[in-house]
Amino acid sequence: MFLNKIKVFLIISICIIFFFLTYNDVKSYEIKIIDGDTIHLNGEKIRFSGIDAPELKQTCNKNDEVVYCGVIARELLTNAIVKKKIHCIREGKDKYKRTLAECFVNNLSLSSFLVREGYAFAYRRYSKKYINDEDYARKNKMGIWSMDFEYPWNYRKKN
Repeated sequence: MFLNKIKVFLIISICIIFFFLTYNDVKSYEIKIIDGDTIHLNGEKIRFSGIDAPELKQTCNKNDEVVYCGVIARELLTNAIVKKKIHCIREGKDKYKRTLAECFVNNLSLSSFLVREGYAFAYRRYSKKYINDEDYARKNKMGIWSMDFEYPWNYRKKN
């Protein structure tokens, strides 16, 4: 009888230790938002596949005013992620060795969210997945669709 109590105590102790080790892993979760379509997740550089957001230094024009649309795209992504657990489905690597992935917060695709809000484009050159989201944003003049802008891929060629 005494040995059975010791076994139960050991099993419970191991379960408690395992719980706290797992809990610590969740607490050590690190994320850094680079721009509207790139993050660092626990040190891994992840580029959202199938979309292209304005570059950080890129500006747009709305009613003859300069708007830092690249900064706004990053802020939108930051607000969507802040204090939330992010989950990414890796799809491969790009030519710059970044991980290509679709990332989610509470089952919401961040790529779909950014495109639908008008602060990223469906990157048709690589994917057709977010075209409906882009059509919605354009039709409703969301985000940069309400401004004069340059596509990010054209901006990068010039700068």
